[in-house]
Amino acid sequence: MSYFTELTWIDWIKDLIDVGIVSFIIYKLFLLVRGTRAVQLLKGIFVLAATWAVSTWFNLYTLKWLMSQMFTFGIITVILILFQPEVRRALEQLGRGKLFGRSNGADPQIHERINQLIKSLNYLSERKIGALIVFERQTGLNEYIESGIRMESSISSELLINLFIPNTPLHDGAVIIRGSQIMAAACYLPLSENPFISKELGTRHRAAIGISEVCDAISVVVSEETGQISLAAGGMVVRDIKQESLISKLFEELSPKSNPDKEKLKVAFWKRKGGQDG
Repeated sequence: MSYFTELTWIDWIKDLIDVGIVSFIIYKLFLLVRGTRAVQLLKGIFVLAATWAVSTWFNLYTLKWLMSQMFTFGIITVILILFQPEVRRALEQLGRGKLFGRSNGADPQIHERINQLIKSLNYLSERKIGALIVFERQTGLNEYIESGIRMESSISSELLINLFIPNTPLHDGAVIIRGSQIMAAACYLPLSENPFISKELGTRHRAAIGISEVCDAISVVVSEETGQISLAAGGMVVRDIKQESLISKLFEELSPKSNPDKEKLKVAFWKRKGGQDG
């Protein structure tokens, strides 16, 4: 307590500025990793930190020693390997002077976005033009966006249709949408290795299921063989989904989280559609 009693008003101001700067940096770092898979890793780190605190408080020597070893030798691995995409993105933004810039809020015009999407899907489906569109949700898709051609364009049915016209430079691969923007085209996605998926499904469908297995993104696929529209989410796929059901599901998944019964609706949807439809 003697430390605080000896502080002058100048020292208090300096400490407040110091704490304020550090808090602002931490806040910006959280914004940087928000919406990426790094959030889940941070949760795991917090669990380990809580375990270490408990072991210290109750003098659990073996557990305390184990946690200490993990923190001592694991921090470099966590930062350089697990957070490599986020560290690279932070350095890139710092170099552009964007790290401390103001971030844009989510676009609330979901009705128009879905309307443009449905118009493009109907056009592609009628002409049996293959397409794969991925919607980013809470988990960021930057590593997959970087694998394609960056666009950052407004969503329009005309643009979506042109991106998938055969024999054009960007038709092969996935289009990734974040909020109100088409972030990139011709993106590479991980293929599902689920052995129970129907052999009838091609690369597009396996990529749509694969990306939904590794994150919370949802995907819409147009088959170039049949023209059927399918929806993939949570490692499951509904083939030949009707337009009304597709619109309903897109509104449910892409709208701001305001419905407390959202999870019940989600379970009911997949049960109604038969779950993993091969």
